[in-house]
Amino acid sequence: MNLQQLRYIYEVARHGLNVSEAAEALFTSQPGVSKQIRLLEAELGVEIFVRHGKRLVAVTEPGRAVLGIAERMLRDMDNLMQVGEEFSNEAAGSLSIATTHTQARYALPRVVRDFMRRYPQVRLSLHQGSPRQVCEMVLDGTADIAIATEAISDYDELIMLPCYQWNRCIVASPRHPILREQPLTLEAIARYPLITYDDAFTGRSQINKAFLGRGLKPNVVLTAIDSDVIKTYVSMDLGIGILARMAYDPAEDRNLGMIDAAHLFESSTTRIGLRRRAWLRGYVFAFVEGFAPHLTRKMVETALAGGHEDDYSL
Repeated sequence: MNLQQLRYIYEVARHGLNVSEAAEALFTSQPGVSKQIRLLEAELGVEIFVRHGKRLVAVTEPGRAVLGIAERMLRDMDNLMQVGEEFSNEAAGSLSIATTHTQARYALPRVVRDFMRRYPQVRLSLHQGSPRQVCEMVLDGTADIAIATEAISDYDELIMLPCYQWNRCIVASPRHPILREQPLTLEAIARYPLITYDDAFTGRSQINKAFLGRGLKPNVVLTAIDSDVIKTYVSMDLGIGILARMAYDPAEDRNLGMIDAAHLFESSTTRIGLRRRAWLRGYVFAFVEGFAPHLTRKMVETALAGGHEDDYSL
């Protein structure tokens, strides 16, 4: 048994039992992967995968146990590598952030700029996706950190640390009557075609909850995953938009009017997600603290070691 075999079965499972895709991800051949899996099964005395002809179609019960152990061992190996890199060169390496468009576009630029100035030898990469996609990126090792508002709490394998709270505004063409509503109400918003976020993104659940609580059904005519797309279609006067307040910039969005709507919706909390018991390099803690100054290295280390995330509430 060797770590290469464990990596092979892990990648096959991660790629939906597609051996060809796993082999491509591992930069090796499909026959080589299949052979090593057979050798591992023979050594363990159990079948890890159910086969139909030459195809893998399911994971056996003992296979699930083997895969769980293999994943933990591979994570520990990655942690060992991180330890070596930390002490051989503390200021060089790589950091991968998985986040949504709104965070990447509006919340992260200053943090990224400051981090790159402080750690010029660290290769920083941003991966964008839905909240669930960014969580999966951390779990499968594609990213080190997830930053999102939705979904992180749905993953037991991740710790979630609160970063900041935010709320919403209404945007519309400058002469739209909604901008003159005083006070602004959900009933007034519901009278107009509405453009807002897709259900999986940017606190949409809080929007749905607010309207439902008043017995209203908003006329949502268009949804998007991108704040800039929402603003584009609102500027064409196709509807009014419900937008994250951080995504409206008076200097850049001169073709739109804005009215604050924080009194109509519950606040949403953006969180950082980290893999439980991961070993993080020093500059990762620096990035986290740059994004959320209250999350000190000691607090994050305590959470990673098994502390309660509730201790870090805003």
